[in-house]
Amino acid sequence: MSTKVAVGCEAVVGSLTPSKKKDYRVTNRLQEGKRPLYAVVFNFLDSRYFNLFATVGGNRVTVYQCLEGGVIAVLQSYVDDDKDESFYTVTWACTLDGAPLLVAGGINGILRVIDVGNEKIHKSFVGHGDSINEIRTQMLKPSLVLSASKDESVRLWNVHTGICILIFAGAGGHRNEVLSVDFHPSDIYRIASCGMDNTVKIWSMKEFWTYVEKSFTWTDLPTKFPTKYVQFPVFIASIHTNYVDCNRWLGDFIMSKSVDNEIVLWEPIMKDQSPGEGSVDILQKYPVPECDIWFIKFSCDFHYNAAAIGNREGKIFVWELQSSPPVLIARLSHGQSKSPIRQTAMSFDGSTILSCCEDGTIWRWDVVATS
Repeated sequence: MSTKVAVGCEAVVGSLTPSKKKDYRVTNRLQEGKRPLYAVVFNFLDSRYFNLFATVGGNRVTVYQCLEGGVIAVLQSYVDDDKDESFYTVTWACTLDGAPLLVAGGINGILRVIDVGNEKIHKSFVGHGDSINEIRTQMLKPSLVLSASKDESVRLWNVHTGICILIFAGAGGHRNEVLSVDFHPSDIYRIASCGMDNTVKIWSMKEFWTYVEKSFTWTDLPTKFPTKYVQFPVFIASIHTNYVDCNRWLGDFIMSKSVDNEIVLWEPIMKDQSPGEGSVDILQKYPVPECDIWFIKFSCDFHYNAAAIGNREGKIFVWELQSSPPVLIARLSHGQSKSPIRQTAMSFDGSTILSCCEDGTIWRWDVVATS
């Protein structure tokens, strides 16, 4: 990568002066337990359940409901049989007939699929050789999930049939823990992953799509499915000089963050002739002070209007994504919120922001109606 940047092509850096476009205030704070909470996520798959969210911490997965007036109701709690399990990630998925599922994973490397309707384990997927750092759902086909692991691989699963369809690893794969993974919002074949090898890799499933389709009709044992290895990404980006712990698509652009107190928005510019190569155009930078420890993840509302990210001091920064230069919508801080925020969750319309913290607390912020 060349270090020279053409005039007019410099990255646009957002100002940390809040625009006061929106104001949020704390409406609730829950102490879930003693163990750190690593993930919190709203359900965006089913409009009946938009006010449901799930958290994971220790060997527990909990489902909550956000009600009016800041109220948070506990709906159900699932405790893993292994007291040493430590869940790091959770995602909403669903069966082919639309029944809600939660898929959680962590230190044991097992994906637990929980049937939320019946409050029982639906399936368990064993395959990863080490802990699972992130699980994401394909919004266009919500019975497909991706898992990113310490074993240097990403796996694609069909939660309906229990099949591991594809493994993204090998010659061109990650060379250290994979920390984050995301499905492209409209190109069903494309995914992005990033990790401790400081790279972001874009992969294509196009050549392997027949196997994805086959996974829905497979009647034999899941272990007999011809799982395929995808060894080569179509693009590798070295944007960051340290661990990359969160990446999300914003249309065809990618937002990624490392431990450098910022989220970077960039465009991968592919070379069609030579897969894996190409260049990167860094478009914008969203500063996040005191965000210099790894495993802090940002979240967006359903329409990607804004991103919310916590830092190691318990503060939240809400950035407008669809503006240039970037606009800081709000900076949220509270005297009692001092613990590192591992993840945030923005509600469907962005009116509620949740944070889950190292000290086992969940904070709820609601937008204040401005005149």
